[in-house]
Amino acid sequence: MMTTNETSNRPPSDHGDRSATVRTDGAAWAGANGDIWAREWRRTDRSFAALSMELDRTIREAMDSAPVAVADIGCGAGGTAIAAARANDRADVTGFDISAALVAVAQERAAGLPNCRFLAAPVEAAIGQAGPFDLLLSRHGVMFFDDPVAAFAGMRAAARPGARLVFSCFRGAALNGWARELMTALSGSAPPPAGYEPGPFAFADEAFVQALLNEAGWADVRARAVNFAYRAGAGPDPVADAVDFFSRIGPAARALKAAVPQDRAGLIAQVEAVCRARLQDDAVDFPAAAWIWSATNPL
Repeated sequence: MMTTNETSNRPPSDHGDRSATVRTDGAAWAGANGDIWAREWRRTDRSFAALSMELDRTIREAMDSAPVAVADIGCGAGGTAIAAARANDRADVTGFDISAALVAVAQERAAGLPNCRFLAAPVEAAIGQAGPFDLLLSRHGVMFFDDPVAAFAGMRAAARPGARLVFSCFRGAALNGWARELMTALSGSAPPPAGYEPGPFAFADEAFVQALLNEAGWADVRARAVNFAYRAGAGPDPVADAVDFFSRIGPAARALKAAVPQDRAGLIAQVEAVCRARLQDDAVDFPAAAWIWSATNPL
């Protein structure tokens, strides 16, 4: 078994597939990233809607209708936690997120759901005091820990024996057109990191995630590949909607932020061309690919 440092420094075997990765750790989510996602929660929820349907079905199967204590890790604007609370009114759901802005949105959305609450705190610090839990879940909220082995070990310590873990994360950037196509158009590819680095594609490599979950003490670790449509634009002008969305979220937003003012118009035109090429049936959809992971806390 590898040590924590060995796991954290193990290069993902993603064959150069992480060129869209930019380090995005807890500090970023506690600040500007979280604030932007809080303002954009409707469009980010829309972009993940097709994946959420698959993830929510897996979560419902994991908790049935029994009274269960549920933790949503990196809950963001609360969509997954709220879906779990509505699916089982005997469940007691707690969402954790480091962004106070996102938690404020989640609390507003969950008003009227007495079995759903949210805490603005690092999950590593707060989950032990809030547990024990029967089910730990996350929609794309677990790829940002500085030490993922320690984080998942801490989650397991807050879980009852036999508790389930279910979470989603992106597969490789090459399989996610919203990232690959934009980065190619903007010529913003960066060299892949030498090892684990917090960010959207940090868990793209299946073997890496399998190893870190095993090291953290989880058992019966399984991954299921899911392809879904990532909806970037809709409404009266889907292309303009997608361009505006990508100007705020994702790799195009980073490129635009870093660009000198005289280059911004050209970059936005490139984003528009990428989005227009994906316009079909009054929506701008990109191919996307995720893992849905499941594991069990040993008895």
